[in-house]
Amino acid sequence: MSNIKINFEHAILENQKAIQSVIDQAGLVTEVVKQIVKSINDGGKVIWLGNGGSAADAQHMAAELMVRYVKNRQPIASIALTTDSSILTAHANDYEFDTVFARQIQGLAKPGDVLMAMSTSGNSQNVVKAIEMAQHIGCVTVALTGNQASLMSQKSDYCLQVTSSETARIQEAHSFFNHLVCEGLDSIYD
Repeated sequence: MSNIKINFEHAILENQKAIQSVIDQAGLVTEVVKQIVKSINDGGKVIWLGNGGSAADAQHMAAELMVRYVKNRQPIASIALTTDSSILTAHANDYEFDTVFARQIQGLAKPGDVLMAMSTSGNSQNVVKAIEMAQHIGCVTVALTGNQASLMSQKSDYCLQVTSSETARIQEAHSFFNHLVCEGLDSIYD
C-alpha cells in the first residue's frame, strides 16, 4: 500500500485553472440563465445529455432543477436523456448509437427549449447530432467542452470551453458551471 501515489499539487493546480476558466466566462453563466428563464417562462424545458460521467452529470443537473438546488421552489421543467435504459438500448440496437440523443430530441424537444450538452472532447458524435437536431427544431443549444476547438464549440449557440485537457478537471468545471446556473435560477424562481 505504500506504493500509492497521488499528485495532489498537480490535481489542485489543474482544478484551479479549470475553475478559473469558468469564472473568466461569468457572462456566459448569466446568458445561459437568461435563456433558461425565457424558455421556462414560455412553457419550455431544459434538456441535459452527455456520455459516461457527463451522463451522470446530466441526471444530477436535471434533478437539481426538478427537485431543488438550495431553496425550496417550484420545479423547473428539466429532463436528462441519459436515464431510460430501454430507450438507449433499443435505439442503439435498432439504429445506431450516434443518433441515440437526436432521436429523443426529435420526439421530446420543442422550439425554445434549452439543450445542455456535455462532452469533455467536444466531438462525441451522438452529442453533436443532438445539437444539430435541437437547432433544427429551434432549441437554444449550450455546449460544455474542454479546451480544444471542437464540433460542439462550432455548432452550438453558446459554449463553455474549460481550460484543461484532463477529463476529470473538465468535468469538475462543468459541475461548477452547472451549479452556478442553478444558483442563478434559484435567485429568480420561488
